[in-house]
Amino acid sequence: MAGAAIMFQGTGSSVGKSLLVAGLARALARRGLAVRPFKPQNMSNNAAVTAEGGEIGRAQALQARAAGLAPSIHMNPVLLKPQSETGAQVVVQGRVHATARARAYQAMKPSLMPFVLDSFAQLRAGADIVLVEGAGSASEINLRQGDIANMGFARATGTPVVVIGDIDRGGVIAALVGTHAVLERGDAALVRGFVVNRMRGDPTLFAEGMAQIGARTGWAPLGLVPFFDGACRLPAEDAQDLAEQPRRAGATCRIAVPVLPRISNFDDLDPLAAEPEVELILLRPGMALPGDVDLVLIPGSKATIADLGALRAEGWDTDILAHHRRGGRVLGLCGGYQMLGRSLSDPDGVEGPSGRTEGLGLLAVDTVLAGAKRLAEARGTTLADGLPFSGYEMHIGRTTGPDAARPLLRFHDGRIDGAVSADGRVAGSYVHGFFADDAQRAAWLARLGARAAAAPHEAAVEAALDGLAAHLEAHLDVEALLRIACAG
Repeated sequence: MAGAAIMFQGTGSSVGKSLLVAGLARALARRGLAVRPFKPQNMSNNAAVTAEGGEIGRAQALQARAAGLAPSIHMNPVLLKPQSETGAQVVVQGRVHATARARAYQAMKPSLMPFVLDSFAQLRAGADIVLVEGAGSASEINLRQGDIANMGFARATGTPVVVIGDIDRGGVIAALVGTHAVLERGDAALVRGFVVNRMRGDPTLFAEGMAQIGARTGWAPLGLVPFFDGACRLPAEDAQDLAEQPRRAGATCRIAVPVLPRISNFDDLDPLAAEPEVELILLRPGMALPGDVDLVLIPGSKATIADLGALRAEGWDTDILAHHRRGGRVLGLCGGYQMLGRSLSDPDGVEGPSGRTEGLGLLAVDTVLAGAKRLAEARGTTLADGLPFSGYEMHIGRTTGPDAARPLLRFHDGRIDGAVSADGRVAGSYVHGFFADDAQRAAWLARLGARAAAAPHEAAVEAALDGLAAHLEAHLDVEALLRIACAG
């Protein structure tokens, strides 16, 4: 017998849908239920590798972790990875399916619904309850035709819907009442209630607001959720959710990170941001690289050549070269590693127009963007100190050259990865996630003159998920949500 299901849609993007689903997944799993997270369509360059060797959105991997599960390709059957302002790579059930511009993707969507329904059926068959997360806004009626992410999915499966609004951004009454006003009658009939998220201050001051929303929509008020401070310890789904880091008076190490237009897998930064002796500086457009940073960390990118062009347009290439001349260290991860080399070639137009461009020249390596995409978990040791690491690979490209003869990592299967410059101050690797390993992070920080905190990173993430679950149990009508899911 198929399990129950309930769908959480939003009045807009970034209203907190992903974290609410993660927290509910942990809360319901702690009650002994078999919970499965599901997002029909996601748009994010922050992705995770699954047990099947596919990829899904990082938010769904976090939700799977909250539910006590390994991530599966069926938890996010359609993933859009933006490569330009109007185009994206389309990943279907974990594998690259196509590259499409925005208008072409709208025409493609109906052909993807069978994959979405197949994945949903597979998850539902083994679940007590499936927590479904919508994408963007439920009120985007201009995109309703062929929709697979919100009301189109809900109608196709008969899944009841709860709409989430974000009071922190303002105008939440208008957002929820306006969503009700624009929904087509058949879609509106699936909505059972609403949640107001991220309340700050005295919640009694919004009691009348909750009542007015309920009266004007006919939807049941299911919770007024205060802002959860522990959210900063959980991976962000979108680059715009990357929180600015405060100045830390006790910091002994400063790390600068260029925030490029197509930054990807940026949860690599989370373990560093949590360190009390680290000041993480997110370089936004218009900012200059401070002259006193200890490390420049160039993160992954979904469009490496284009992002290298953006880095140069900001003048950060000049800043990074000057930082290195002053004795500073530079680390590149995945796309950032490719940028550090002498050249990048894209002969087949994998990322856009085919061509070749010069890299930053800090590593004597060259990269060709060709071949199959590598998606795999990664374990091994760092060659400099023999310390274990774990993470994952998610990249296209082959990097070779003299500095690759000084690899950074050795995998358990004997393969090597990465490169280190002759002076030892520049390094790069294709592996994501190794800063989450406490011993690795401590070793890197020690080289930068800082001490790592005693608190293990993975334990901190688990504690944050437990705290989020308790927070939602206290402020949501979880019993009502279960009744809605079971009633269909």
